[in-house]
Amino acid sequence: MTDLTGAVWRKSTRSGDNGGACVEVATNLPGIVAVRDSKNPTGATLAFTPSAWSTFVTAASADPADWPMTVTT
Repeated sequence: MTDLTGAVWRKSTRSGDNGGACVEVATNLPGIVAVRDSKNPTGATLAFTPSAWSTFVTAASADPADWPMTVTT
C-alpha cells in the first residue's frame, strides 16, 4: 500500500462547478502521482508513476478522434 501521508490534493482548474464530480490529484509525493474521487476523499486511490501519469494526461488531452480505443458510456 502506498503511504499518502502528506499528499497535497488538487482539483483540475477545468473542474468548474459540477457538483463535485471530478478527480483530485496529488503530485507532491516522491515517485508517484495519486488520484482519488473528490466525492469520496477517504475512499480508494490510484497510484501511477509520474511517467505513466504524463502518458495518460497527454493521451486524454488529445482529440478523441486520435485515441487508439473506442470510448463508450
